[in-house]
Amino acid sequence: DSDLSMRTLSTPSPALIFPPNSPGFQNGRGSSTSSSSVTGETVAMVHSPPPTRLTHPLIRLASKHQKEQANIDRLPDHSMIQIFSFLPTNQLCRCARVCRRWYNLAWDPRLWRTIRLTGETINVDRALKVLTRRLCQDTPNVCLMLETVIVSGCRRLTDRGLYTIAQCCPELRRLEVSGCYNISNEAVFDVVSLCPNLEHLDVSGCSKVTCISLTREASIKLSPLHGKQISIRYLDMTDCFVLEDEGLHTIAAHCTQLTHLYLRRCVRITDEGLRYLMIYCASIKELSVSDCRFVSDFGMREIAKLESRLRYLSIAHCGRITDVGIRYIAKYCSKLRYLNARGCEGITDHGVEYLAKNCTKLKSLDIGKCPLVSDTGLEFLALNCFNLKRLSLKSCESITGQGLQIVAANCFDLQMLNVQDCEVSVDALRFVKRHCKRCIIEHTNPAFF
Repeated sequence: DSDLSMRTLSTPSPALIFPPNSPGFQNGRGSSTSSSSVTGETVAMVHSPPPTRLTHPLIRLASKHQKEQANIDRLPDHSMIQIFSFLPTNQLCRCARVCRRWYNLAWDPRLWRTIRLTGETINVDRALKVLTRRLCQDTPNVCLMLETVIVSGCRRLTDRGLYTIAQCCPELRRLEVSGCYNISNEAVFDVVSLCPNLEHLDVSGCSKVTCISLTREASIKLSPLHGKQISIRYLDMTDCFVLEDEGLHTIAAHCTQLTHLYLRRCVRITDEGLRYLMIYCASIKELSVSDCRFVSDFGMREIAKLESRLRYLSIAHCGRITDVGIRYIAKYCSKLRYLNARGCEGITDHGVEYLAKNCTKLKSLDIGKCPLVSDTGLEFLALNCFNLKRLSLKSCESITGQGLQIVAANCFDLQMLNVQDCEVSVDALRFVKRHCKRCIIEHTNPAFF
């Protein structure tokens, strides 16, 4: 503890990330010494460590009468650190302003494995710069303890902020920048090139990101044995509208260890892009191509090459997929646990039959807005998929109460059933509730409650 106190005596800290209307602001300016005072925005305030003892005579006089120590100050250091571990980054910085002891505890390296910043107005580039500068104090220029950075929804994040992370956080394993639409390919390339241990990357909603690759300099430095691979296993590119097949080809060639890939609403992706993906990424367990309207049965044939490794598949609103594509998946992906095929209007009872007879371990199925699926398809599900826990039949026009009763009589573990906008009777809903005690039923029948 004494070493830590000596080390932090002369080091200013980002002790608070102020919101615009915080009490720490007066007329738009910080009441304490700061590195930046900007009216109407959130900035990272920099403060020196709190004084060791109170010096004002009136305060000193009052402290003499306060003989009992505050209850929280009686807790040992390890308990305080445990409490601090549940706080987000901005609250942890606030705690560093309370007193000398809290200052030292708040900057315990064990508490800084994660930085989490949220808010549309926060000056996140500056906050990251100030935080990483403080965390690099013991190991100049690098934050060896920092493994996770989450700045989702921080719309003011720019390439400069990502470059700070890339330069200072070589041990980074998880980065989430969803909704930060100002970042570009170059900044993402810097992060994946300078953070070799990065496994989890979320760039959903980053419309300028069209690819994931190494920088040219990083590619040149890599040895031939290492190749041009990136260690990312989880990649979320939802709403990256500009992503095309060629970009997906580059991603697949560099990120061969992918196990989770989400391409929701990447509307330019086609079956050709999925073909590239299957050539390089044979370990994918979870895949989403929801709302990729150009994906068809040929794309399903490519996805089926994942065989028993595939556990989760979302093809919602892919209108070109029919029973043919479902049959490919059912035949080769026998260990499928989750399928979302909502809005695939070409799927019929035959497709559901293939699925039920081959993917018997199915736990979650969404075939809502599939008007050609009827009670016959539900009967195949009930007689084969006994482990079914979640079933969505929203807006399935051909479903009746008879099909629901067959499902309820065989799938006792059913926990969620969505029959909104379906013509089912109150008696059928009561039958489901009676046989599946834990089932939550989502419905639009005002007579059932």
